[in-house]
Amino acid sequence: MTEAPALELRGLTKTYRLREGGALRPTHTALHAVRDVSLTLPRNAILGLVGESGSGKTTTGMMALRLTEPTAGQIIVGGTDITHLGHGALKPFRRRMQVVFQDSYSALDPMFTLAQIVAEPLHIHGLGSPREQTQQALDWLERVGLHRSYGGRYPHELSGGQRQRVAIARALILRPDVLVADEPTSALDVSVKAQIINLLQDLQAEMGLSILFISHDLSVVRSLTDRVAVMFNGRVVEEAPTEAIFTDARHPYTRALLDAIPALHPRDRRVRTFASRDALEAATPRMAARDLGLAPSDVARLVDLGQGHRVEALLTS
Repeated sequence: MTEAPALELRGLTKTYRLREGGALRPTHTALHAVRDVSLTLPRNAILGLVGESGSGKTTTGMMALRLTEPTAGQIIVGGTDITHLGHGALKPFRRRMQVVFQDSYSALDPMFTLAQIVAEPLHIHGLGSPREQTQQALDWLERVGLHRSYGGRYPHELSGGQRQRVAIARALILRPDVLVADEPTSALDVSVKAQIINLLQDLQAEMGLSILFISHDLSVVRSLTDRVAVMFNGRVVEEAPTEAIFTDARHPYTRALLDAIPALHPRDRRVRTFASRDALEAATPRMAARDLGLAPSDVARLVDLGQGHRVEALLTS
């Protein structure tokens, strides 16, 4: 029997209702933050989710964790649909799914010592005695590259990279199956960023973690992930193995993202294209439906090109 994926998102959608106008005649408009996103995160794999700011990456990650409630769609963890589970039924799945946020400073309680911060998930889930919880927290501080003596310090005493190590220790102390890493290196300088990426790689291999890695830094994504999904205007427009994205991108938005990567050597510089969202939407690939064995459609949809490569396209007759 085939083992279920660690995490599966099916048709995930989030729509916000925005109020406009005055108090006497208010009107509401719909903002589609995420539209019909379907993704599969296999066990012991790292899936990159990339796109510009406002593309829906973080909203998708927060819905996957049920920290933001979806408007429609399904969230399946290890084969179990958790989309509509109540607080009590959801609590065991909280242990299996953890998150590392972008801003480590605001994510850590300034009134707690580092040992208390890392041990807090054990306390919430009632795992072990207070002494055992503290010992495990100190062990995890060492595991992420900090000395046990750091346990008595507070977040404001640390650098950004050190705080992110604490956030990783707190997320992994419960030994989850799924980790959502929401741009965990975006606020760090280059050398510290490399250290955090190496730490995540080592822990992922050691623990068999499945990671949804959200980022706009394509160089980091290329070095870390197994597959990449590209989001644009709230939807996935391309998904493929990592190297296929970087060497054989099919969607114009993906190519625009790749063109924006800075070149280290002058000979590698290329002409950048600055296209508007409307221009990129108009440039959606068109494919002959009969060649793919599909029916024509006036609405763009993800098309399977083979070898795990999907791209959004309009199917023509």
